[in-house]
Amino acid sequence: MAKVFAIANQKGGVGKTTTCINLAASLVATKRRVLLIDLDPQGNATTGSGVDKLTLEHSIYDVLTGECSLVDAMQFSEHGGYQLLPSNRDLTAAEVVLLDMEMKEHRLRQALAPVRENYDYILIDCPPSLSMLTVNALSASDGVIIPMQCEYYALEGLTDLINSIQRIGERLNPALKIEGLLRTMYDPRISLTNDVSNQLQEHFGDKLYTTVIPRNVRLAEAPSFGMPALVYDKNSRGAIAYLALAGELARRQRASRSTAPA
Repeated sequence: MAKVFAIANQKGGVGKTTTCINLAASLVATKRRVLLIDLDPQGNATTGSGVDKLTLEHSIYDVLTGECSLVDAMQFSEHGGYQLLPSNRDLTAAEVVLLDMEMKEHRLRQALAPVRENYDYILIDCPPSLSMLTVNALSASDGVIIPMQCEYYALEGLTDLINSIQRIGERLNPALKIEGLLRTMYDPRISLTNDVSNQLQEHFGDKLYTTVIPRNVRLAEAPSFGMPALVYDKNSRGAIAYLALAGELARRQRASRSTAPA
């Protein structure tokens, strides 16, 4: 059964969508079956996967509101090699519509239930806010991957995010945990980057991924071509870093299974 990970941070511009697209493609490259869910009304994970968000017949909005099944709304990312549940501006209305629906916090979990056996990993690209959409993502997930830049304000926001995850875990999803923290846009030449990185290591230990994602032009360019960096430039530092992250994630999963009680 698939492991479901929400890629979340209440701060925007930290690399959530970049991480979703490139981690999904890297997991596919290591022979894993992957579903990427674009849960952000901006639809950047959709366009970055090579799918036109303006011509969608169905989207994640229709799935959440019960107008179609998850399978009916799926698209295939030809460059990424993964299945995609796309998004567009229609999703902005979901916040209002969901408020009047039964089990409003668990709509995504219910939609995923019939297909979880078909995948090894399901990645959810969350909007940069603690909205009903993010609550749905966290309610449906086994863990949260937190991309963050190594800067002062990121540390401040991290405390709020962790508190929010803990509250949602207590209320809606007791199995929810922080899967890992991912340092993005990493530049070791900047002293503040190293200071914040050391603080993260001190406070979070093995929750901090060893892999760091560097600042990389190819990572920034690839979405405009609707493809992951692994396809756009497989030899780029960004593509190599996300392949390393996929390997680290898989190793952690194997380790957790081997230490789980029988």
